[in-house]
Amino acid sequence: MFASVLVAGAATGSLPEGDRGDRKSSSDTARSTALAGAHEDVARAAEEAMADGKSPTEAAQRAVSRSGDRWGAVYSRGEYEEFEEALAGQYTGVGLWARREQDGRIEVTRVSSHSPAAAAGIRRGDLLRSVDGTSADGRPVTEVVSLLRGDAQDAAAGTMVRLGLQRGTRAWSETLRRARLSTDSVSVRELAGSITLIKIDSFTKGVGDEVRDAVRAAPAGGGIVLDLRGNSGGLVTEAVTTASVFLDGGLVATYDVDGSQQALHAEPGGDTTRALVALVDGGTMSAAELLTGALQDRGRAVVVGSRTFGKGSVQMPTRLPDGSVAELTVGHYRTPSGRGVDGRGITPDLEADEGALGQAETVLEGLGD
Repeated sequence: MFASVLVAGAATGSLPEGDRGDRKSSSDTARSTALAGAHEDVARAAEEAMADGKSPTEAAQRAVSRSGDRWGAVYSRGEYEEFEEALAGQYTGVGLWARREQDGRIEVTRVSSHSPAAAAGIRRGDLLRSVDGTSADGRPVTEVVSLLRGDAQDAAAGTMVRLGLQRGTRAWSETLRRARLSTDSVSVRELAGSITLIKIDSFTKGVGDEVRDAVRAAPAGGGIVLDLRGNSGGLVTEAVTTASVFLDGGLVATYDVDGSQQALHAEPGGDTTRALVALVDGGTMSAAELLTGALQDRGRAVVVGSRTFGKGSVQMPTRLPDGSVAELTVGHYRTPSGRGVDGRGITPDLEADEGALGQAETVLEGLGD
């Protein structure tokens, strides 16, 4: 299960320094002060627990819960290493991507093809109610990931995990065998009318280069549908590289870290002539929203679909005394025009739910006229 709790490349320390700005509103300053205080509280709790011979990880988890940080999480050393591995494109699991809904239930947002979850018939939209008899409701996604993986010695490929699931009024359970999986984040296929569909499931390492290769191999003069539906985010550096495929330099986003404004810029030389449509939905999150906002604000793409999820927060890691890692929110990003995404999402230029891909093809036909 790939937990997308990072909007930026915090897991690999790849958040760029960028340009610092001096303009901050009083609300930005107050929010940054509160975020910095949460970091200090968590670090202090871990240190005090260590000194008392108690678990720093458990103390940090309690401090994160008290902080009210929706996206805050604490990983054991092994969990964090595996999370970094997932961002690099490999992981051990059952092939589920998920998110926590407002009511606390855990909803499956994507099922990896050729995975144990796919073989068991689990679908997007199913609810994950329990893992090995422990309720998943109300838990942070990171805790559900931990339950799915089991203890370090039980997380190897070939070990078993029992899931409680729900689809509508039907409740059932499945016992799955964990496997070594590849994220396979990019898929490409040709549509009618020389249109190329590029679907990005998550921004793992190398995705930007894969998208660039797909655009270069696309039929000359043909349009591109960039399908970001269900994309729960990942490495922001890869989202910026993807933006660079379609932009000739310029601003992609700004973000604040503890009150200091930074900027992300596309590399020059992107393909700015092909007609481009970005497909989004309520499962489009985080780095995928950053990319969508940049293409929309810069007038580079027509955005089709439904309002995106609205996760525009930046998390950074803090190493705790026992080697575990606390991921805490340090700031929020904005689109090139200054729009905040967190809690708002991005509104598409053309609303479409059922038949969104067909709508995208129709838009591309119009753009080609």
